[in-house]
Amino acid sequence: MRTYDLTPFYRSTVGFDRLFNLLDQVTSDGSPGYPPYNIERTGENTYRISVAVSGFAQSELSIVAKENTLTIKGEKVANENGKDKSELLYRGIAARAFERVFQLADFVQVKNASLENGLLHVDLVREIPEANKPRNIPIASGENAPQVVDGSAAKVAA
Repeated sequence: MRTYDLTPFYRSTVGFDRLFNLLDQVTSDGSPGYPPYNIERTGENTYRISVAVSGFAQSELSIVAKENTLTIKGEKVANENGKDKSELLYRGIAARAFERVFQLADFVQVKNASLENGLLHVDLVREIPEANKPRNIPIASGENAPQVVDGSAAKVAA
């Protein structure tokens, strides 16, 4: 089984390492190496999954994003005798059906997918809602510190 070393990403991020662990997990379907895929970080909040799907037409592929799961399926259509009269002597190009499932982190959405040169590219973006984004907290000094107004303090002064 091939694994990817995501250690360089862990060094530059704090608290987002779960994202890389979830992207790297794939359900074990008996053929963990088919089809081969790459996961790359293309920007601060953008990622790309590239799956090698040579021999598959666009109509034979499907991509489904549901909650935090991305499923990529490929099903070859059986050769109809009317279209192709040739006899296959050796099959070296894999044409079996596959299903690849990726677990996505929170706030990761699929933006688009494209098929070019036998590679299926799925672009992902992590869009954090405004309420969850970091904000600056001003630090007040002793003179500018906010005063607490409480009814009991008014009673003590009186």
